[in-house]
Amino acid sequence: MKFNSKLLGTALGCLMAFSAPAFASEGYGECKLYGQPGTEKVETAVPGQFTVIINLPAVGEFNGDTPETVKSGREFCMAVNIAHRLGLDKVVLKNASFDSIVAGQNKDFDIALALISITEPRKKVVDFSTPYATGAFGIATRADAPIDQEGLKTAKLGTQAGTVMVQWAQENLPDAKLSVFDDTGAMFTALAAGNVDAVMTDISVILGQVANSKGKLSVVGQIPSGRDTAGVYPKGSKAKPVIDKIIADLAADGTLKALEEQYLSAERGGLKPEDVPVWKY
Repeated sequence: MKFNSKLLGTALGCLMAFSAPAFASEGYGECKLYGQPGTEKVETAVPGQFTVIINLPAVGEFNGDTPETVKSGREFCMAVNIAHRLGLDKVVLKNASFDSIVAGQNKDFDIALALISITEPRKKVVDFSTPYATGAFGIATRADAPIDQEGLKTAKLGTQAGTVMVQWAQENLPDAKLSVFDDTGAMFTALAAGNVDAVMTDISVILGQVANSKGKLSVVGQIPSGRDTAGVYPKGSKAKPVIDKIIADLAADGTLKALEEQYLSAERGGLKPEDVPVWKY
């Protein structure tokens, strides 16, 4: 059963319900294509298409309220360019909860892209792609109620189930009042409603949501995670070596940098990770 949802920037007060995996956006959307088509071949999970698991909302990464409406974004256009080099003109998105992705619970897909950190426990149930970014935890608050580095230690803090930030917060912010949400949308809705003082998730998601909030939210800090960000394959994926090569090629030829500039810089209203204060605990 699928529930409709809206992003925070569309209606801060709405509830974000996550859906079970469902077929969604097909084709290349608005993405610019780089390189030559069909330079690599692989047997995909569903013949004739490139199937990608995602976790919405992910402003800047997958721009759209639902999988069906995603037409642009850094990770989306990365997936499109992988499909392009595989000679596939059909990209199908499936939405899933983050914790199901890192627990290896999804089936019949080629790669999951959801700003996933590589960890040893996760390696036991999924395979990781070659890394394509370095992660950091971002902290967002309401613009009219900012919190500083010291204040975060005792704040009502929200983060997302299944992420490495849950354990990090438990270990490094023991006096914070931690709330763990099933999905990103519910977490940001709680922040807008004042049910939590701050939320913590990947800096890319934080910057996207803040830029989309029309001044209602603010990014106050970031915490280096020291972890690489990578895609997730089903355990034992035979497609891994081929897709890994394509990701490495996309990095080497400047495609990933171009997508980052287009979707993670230009669409954030001037917000850049390097401008966010670094907090250390």
